[in-house]
Amino acid sequence: MGFKKSRKLFTVVQNKPGTFRKSERLCSKKAIADLFGNGKSFYSFPFQIIWTIAESETEFPAQVAISVSKRIFRRAVKRNLIRRRIREAYRKNKHILYNFLVNNNTKIAFIIIFKDSSVPEYTDLEKSVCKSLTKLTDHVNGKT
Repeated sequence: MGFKKSRKLFTVVQNKPGTFRKSERLCSKKAIADLFGNGKSFYSFPFQIIWTIAESETEFPAQVAISVSKRIFRRAVKRNLIRRRIREAYRKNKHILYNFLVNNNTKIAFIIIFKDSSVPEYTDLEKSVCKSLTKLTDHVNGKT
């Protein structure tokens, strides 16, 4: 007796909220170079956010890249820990940004650069990510 996956079940699981897909990540070297060259920037401790309105047609309203400085954290283990924590905090709280972008019919690309010199706890990072996403919506809206 074989097990067959139902296509309907697969699509429901595929579209569940709170995921962070490959197509939501900013991977293109050309897009990242353009972002550093022409993007707008602001600082929200412990992050520097560089963003721009996206020209590419993606299925998601935002594409994000996360960076932790090799100069500050020499060990890859620590950089990866911080990157994983930021990614998880973003995944849980991206609805703050997505609701705004969908309502305004806007698509953006941005980079979150971690600038602190110590490894923060997850709860502190999550609060900072929420604050940064709210500040990003203000910048995209033109309030700041």
